[in-house]
Amino acid sequence: MSRAAYLILENGTVFEGKAFGAEKETTGELVFTTAMTGYLETLTDPSYYGQVVIQTFPLIGNYGVIPADFESDSPSLKGYIVREWCQVPSNFRCEGDLDTFFKERGVIGLAEIDTRTLTKTIREAGVMNGIITDDPAGVDFQALKGYRIEGAVKASSTKEQYTVRPEGPVTKRIALLDFGQKENILRELVSRGAEVTVCPCNATAEKIGTLDVDGIVLSNGPGDPAENVEIIENLKEICKLNIPLFGICLGHQLLALAHGGR
Repeated sequence: MSRAAYLILENGTVFEGKAFGAEKETTGELVFTTAMTGYLETLTDPSYYGQVVIQTFPLIGNYGVIPADFESDSPSLKGYIVREWCQVPSNFRCEGDLDTFFKERGVIGLAEIDTRTLTKTIREAGVMNGIITDDPAGVDFQALKGYRIEGAVKASSTKEQYTVRPEGPVTKRIALLDFGQKENILRELVSRGAEVTVCPCNATAEKIGTLDVDGIVLSNGPGDPAENVEIIENLKEICKLNIPLFGICLGHQLLALAHGGR
């Protein structure tokens, strides 16, 4: 059964709703996504590390849980907010429901929230923290305002280098620097005949140079790009290898910072 719970914003705004999933209190940076489908990809995208995600599309959970669509093994987000949560999913690929999935993975969900008003608040105010709790009177606003996402890339990156090969002939060899990469990036590269070596976020230019690759991909990932000082300095050296290179999302931002952008 769902239970009463509250979303408290750092500016004092209170939203009352119904909690589902894990029974816990959670604090995170509030963000919203406007996707009309693909909630499973959102839930398992490492880019949402440390964040509470608001889904603007009103009905979520209607096709259940489909592990084949995951972007990582487990959710990295701190909480999940929806207008309406479907408790009876229907899809021929469905292997479970969101409530059970959240309980197993330790994620709290909050439904019956006016997500339109909440999204407008975040859109107009900018970055804001929030806490999902069943005790609104006990919120420590100083701690809430002080919450920061730190060490997100290192926490999300692979710790060991590994290689994925296509079933057919190898057309190119690619080094994928994992800053919190989505599995679909790897899948799409391999489906085009690329042999992909996935490297930890701190892989050096010297290491990349020994791989004899045709190109380098800098993945997406979570957190503040500017926090990754060591990685940015490392990218300056990687660029000197003169190997074709491009970045996606956080990878693009890190590349810009390595070239003096702000």
